[in-house]
Amino acid sequence: MSRLMVPVGPRDHFEGPADAPVTLLEYGDFECPGCGAAHPIVKELQRQLGSKLRLVFRHFPLTTMHAHAQIAAEAAEAAGTQGRFWPMHDLLFEHQDALRDTDLLEYGTALGLDVETFAAELQRHVHAPRVRDDFLSGVRSGVNGTPTFYVNGRRHDGAADLRSLSSSIEQALPAAEA
Repeated sequence: MSRLMVPVGPRDHFEGPADAPVTLLEYGDFECPGCGAAHPIVKELQRQLGSKLRLVFRHFPLTTMHAHAQIAAEAAEAAGTQGRFWPMHDLLFEHQDALRDTDLLEYGTALGLDVETFAAELQRHVHAPRVRDDFLSGVRSGVNGTPTFYVNGRRHDGAADLRSLSSSIEQALPAAEA
């Protein structure tokens, strides 16, 4: 079973308690249909597990297949510098068919961002190195497609559906709580 080669750390975006017994890490691409389909499943897992789950997201834009994946990842990071990573993350997945620059600026406005700063950071690709670091950490861990999930550092090789992910998490819980 593949292991996560770059451990979760302070630079990562996460939702849920830092000391949750289970960490679900997703390598994702905001334009990937599979990631879009997994998004509501991940939200349901968060709802079901509450404080037992910490969700971590790392960027893995498949730029050869998805023309807007890189700029969408940079938009999430730019929103993150203004404390709005997760709301932007959710908007991008909920509107995968609208990831052009004008769409991203609309999302920034809707989230109450300083849109001038947001737009300037996107135009200068300020957050491209962060996205690249996430991507390279995925490559080191054997990620070759999206979505790819890790449960407590172990790659989830099953389907990205509720039953399969729940099963992996349930197996990790007793070990984590022991």
